[in-house]
Amino acid sequence: MGSGQSSDKFHCNRYLNGQGPPSLVQQVNEEVNGKNKPFHSCQPQGKMTWVILQKDLRGFPDDNTLQINYIFPDGIQTEKHPNPGQAFAGQRLCAYLPDNREGRKVLKLLEKAFNQQLLFTIATNKSGEDKVTPSSIPLKTQPEGESIVNGYPDTGYLKTLEKILKNKGIK
Repeated sequence: MGSGQSSDKFHCNRYLNGQGPPSLVQQVNEEVNGKNKPFHSCQPQGKMTWVILQKDLRGFPDDNTLQINYIFPDGIQTEKHPNPGQAFAGQRLCAYLPDNREGRKVLKLLEKAFNQQLLFTIATNKSGEDKVTPSSIPLKTQPEGESIVNGYPDTGYLKTLEKILKNKGIK
């Protein structure tokens, strides 16, 4: 982030600095207790699409998979970004949800959050490069991997994500 800005404003900065993001439970508790202040979005222009994969996610054996594709091209930062006028690296990212009633509900909420520019931000990585990165809303970017924070199975993820999105005004 630019000089004069706190690096703890966005969870993604903690992740980029190697400290890892807070757990989903921590994020929900911080939101409920008012510790996280609302922030102004600095999500750049991008595209969100989704497809159905004919395979299941671990923990959801009877459901197909919703693969959400986020695409952000490289660009120049505007006044709403941390370093106006400087270049930033784009991002291609996939996230996964089970294709069931609750997963579809969360997909609609994620679409609202994306359209309100709450899902991604621009942050500076360890190499000093400004890059599009997920914001404080956690996304499952691995279809499996029990020990991976971003993977499945995670039985409480959909409910927790709904709470986080609700606390950000997405209903």
